Amino acid sequence: MAGLKYISGFGNELASEDPRCPGSLPEGQNNPQVCPYGLYAEQLSGSAFTCPRSTNKRSWLYRILPSVCHKPFTPMSCGDLTENWNEVAPDPNQLRWKPFNIPKSSEKKVDFISGLHTVCGAGDSKSRNGIAIHMYTCNTSMIDKCFQNADGDFLIVPQQGEILITTEFGKMMVEPNEICVVQQGMRFSIDVFGETRGYILEVFGAHFELPDLGPIGANGLANPRDFQTPVAWYEDRTVATGYTVVNKYQGKLFSCQQDFSPFNVVAWHGNYTPYKYNLENFMVINCVAFDHADPSIFTVLTAKSTRPGVAIADFVIFPPRWGVADHTFRPPYYHRNCMSEFMGLIKGHYEAKEEGFQPGGASLHSIMTPHGPDVDCFEKNSTAALKPERVAEGTMAFMFESSFSMAVTKWGLDTCQRLDKSYYKCWEALKSHFNPNWKPSSK
Repeated sequence: MAGLKYISGFGNELASEDPRCPGSLPEGQNNPQVCPYGLYAEQLSGSAFTCPRSTNKRSWLYRILPSVCHKPFTPMSCGDLTENWNEVAPDPNQLRWKPFNIPKSSEKKVDFISGLHTVCGAGDSKSRNGIAIHMYTCNTSMIDKCFQNADGDFLIVPQQGEILITTEFGKMMVEPNEICVVQQGMRFSIDVFGETRGYILEVFGAHFELPDLGPIGANGLANPRDFQTPVAWYEDRTVATGYTVVNKYQGKLFSCQQDFSPFNVVAWHGNYTPYKYNLENFMVINCVAFDHADPSIFTVLTAKSTRPGVAIADFVIFPPRWGVADHTFRPPYYHRNCMSEFMGLIKGHYEAKEEGFQPGGASLHSIMTPHGPDVDCFEKNSTAALKPERVAEGTMAFMFESSFSMAVTKWGLDTCQRLDKSYYKCWEALKSHFNPNWKPSSK
C-alpha cells in the first residue's frame, strides 16, 4: 500500500509515534503519573521480566483506552483449528498435498480467522513447548474484528494474494515472497483483496530469531537491516455494534466484545514488535566446489529449543541461486532425517519434484521417513553436463523444519480432500544401476 512506512532492523530498541500527536511518547520514563495527551501506558511483555538483557522482550504502548476494557471472553467455534494431535492414528508415510482450495466469495465469505486450518503439529501450548502448522484460505477482510494469539508466535507466509495487516504497532502490507511475524499476544486484523492463501508456522514457548552465522562471519543470510517494523498509527473509533476480539488460548478460540477499536495506540517504544521481511533480500551462501551443502545454510529465522543447536522450528528457503558444484549430484540428495520437514511452494517449480509439487500445496516428510528426488530428477541430473547454471529461477520453495515429531490432523489427512495419495509412485520407477564389474577409470 502506497504511503506505508517502516522502521528497519531486527530486534532493535525502536520508538514510534503517530505524527498526528507529536510528543506522545513520554520522555525519560515509561509510565508517568499522567501520560501526554491523556493516554494510558500499557506494557506488552514477550519474555519473563528476569530474562537476560539480550533476550528480554517488551514494548510500552501509549493508547487511548487500555486493552483491559472488554466484556468477558466466551468460547467460540474453533473450526478446523486444533491442537489435538491424537484425533487420527499416526501416519509415517511421505505426504504431499495438492494446492489447498480457496473458498469462492460468491459461495461463502471466509475471513482469515474462519479460514484457518491446522495441518500438523506437536507439543503443547499449555506447557509452552511445541509447534503447529496451519493453512489460511480466505476471501474477505476481517471487519470490526481482531485476532490475538496467546499461545505463541505466528510466522505468516503469503502464497496467493497480498494481505494488509493492521496491528497495535501500525500497518504492514505483506505480499507473496514476503513473510511477516506477529508475536505472541499482539492483536491484529487482516484485510484481503480477493482469494487469498498462505502458510503459517506457529511456535509455542520461543520467539523467532536470526540464526547464528558461525564461520560465515558477520554478514550473510537474512541481514538484520532488511527486516521492517510498522510505524505507529492509531484510530480513535467507537464501534456501537461491538468490536470482536478473538483470542487463541490453550489451543481453543474465545471471543469478547468491546465498543472501541483495539488499534488505538498513539505511540510505542520497545523491542517486542511485529515485523516483515522480503525473501528476495536473502544473501544466499552455497557450495562452490563439490557436494551438496546442508539446507541449514538457507535458514532465515529460527526458534531455538533448550538444546544447543536444536530448533523447535527453522524457517528455511530455497531461493534462486547459482549451481556450480563439480562432479556432484546437485539437487537434494536422498535423505532420512531426525527432524520433521514440512515444505511449501510460493511460486515456480521445486527442483527435486518439478511436476507434482505445486504452488499452494505442501509436503511432509516425517522423522526418519526417507525422501529425495523423484525418478525424472535423478535420471536427468545424473547425466547432466555440470556447467554453471541458475537454479530455482522464478521459484521460491520453503521448509518448516522441526525437531518435533509432528502429527497430521484429521483435516490434513481427510477433510481437506487435497492429499495426493499417489505421491509414493514418483519413486517407483527408480531402478538399480549397480554394476558389480565396475572398475575405476584409469587416469
